[in-house]
Amino acid sequence: MSIVARSLSRIKPSPTIAVTDLARRLKAEGRDIIGLGAGEPDFDTPDHIKEAAIAAIRRGETKYTNVDGTPELKAAIVRKFARENGLTYTTRQISVGAGGKQVLYNAFVATLDPGDEVIVPAPYWVSYPDMVLLAGGTPVFVRCPENTGFKLQPQDLEAAITPRTKWVILCSPSNPTGAAYTRAELKALTDVLLRHPQVWVMTDDMYEHLVYDGFAFTTAAQVEPRLYERTLTVNGVSKAYCMTGWRIGYAGGPVQLIEAMAMVQSQSTSNPCSISQAAAAAALDGDQSFIARHNAVFKERRDLVVRELNRAPGLRCHKPEGAFYVYPSCAGVIGKRTPEGKVLETSEDFARYLLESVGVAVVHGSAFGLDPYFRISYATATPILEEACARIRRACEALR
Repeated sequence: MSIVARSLSRIKPSPTIAVTDLARRLKAEGRDIIGLGAGEPDFDTPDHIKEAAIAAIRRGETKYTNVDGTPELKAAIVRKFARENGLTYTTRQISVGAGGKQVLYNAFVATLDPGDEVIVPAPYWVSYPDMVLLAGGTPVFVRCPENTGFKLQPQDLEAAITPRTKWVILCSPSNPTGAAYTRAELKALTDVLLRHPQVWVMTDDMYEHLVYDGFAFTTAAQVEPRLYERTLTVNGVSKAYCMTGWRIGYAGGPVQLIEAMAMVQSQSTSNPCSISQAAAAAALDGDQSFIARHNAVFKERRDLVVRELNRAPGLRCHKPEGAFYVYPSCAGVIGKRTPEGKVLETSEDFARYLLESVGVAVVHGSAFGLDPYFRISYATATPILEEACARIRRACEALR
């Protein structure tokens, strides 16, 4: 008899973490590997944020805090939502967790009963479906093809809603595609949701500040205030503030939901790291000018990767509005043979071929629910990206 719970048979390990771990292992073995799997900025955490953490250590802020966030960090989050999103919350409406992933997971565990459905637009971040399954819910996938810009369409949302629908999750800008919803596109979706009062909205805004070409970010509760009382607006400091390892995510929502999420957290991890919370407050309240500087670099990298991948035989790369990912189609290489004679039948075959033949690690599209595509993170140094794109092009040219 197995000690492992049957519920774990419904989920799988994170494919993005698996690719990153494999790339690290191959590098440690001496292989020349370029890892493009991790969604992690290569920029260091800004000094003023690090200094705030050091100051907190010196003040002795090394004890337990409130389960779901210090008053100081919650107040900074309240100010952030008001300043940047036009959303008014009290500190009772704020939840802080050990990364955005925990905040999302807490919300699902706190709200889902067996049979409850969560609408997940595909392609999706790899963790959404498994978190829903672990919480006892049922993910309902809605395809968002490339010809819609990888964005959920109002008619498809309407068709997916049933009496059992509890949540719809929206990620803008998106992981894995970088697609971002305009205000008009969001309004069309919120108009649908107004007709279905049983459906709550979870917005994953983790890449809010990573937008290009003058794109104006908005979030659902901002676009449609009538959804405020059934929206959980999730964000964090990982991406824009280059704080992935600090593990701080947060959300604003109705008091009843926030209190339920705190109860879940109280019986799992308890409070996030006290030092990380002090750093996050400094990040939200402090100098923001480095974000624009980083974005200028990210935009150059995006344009480079899109241009070079579109030169590779069999690949087609859509230009995204935000985040630091591209989601190229590899349909043109499916069915071709490698120099060793293996037929590429899936995006996973192609990703394996890139790793084995030219040492470039990417994540196959089946992990994100829409194939045949693959995801590249361009949050790495420009010379490395140039070399990676050259290798990918050589690998495609070698196919027959």
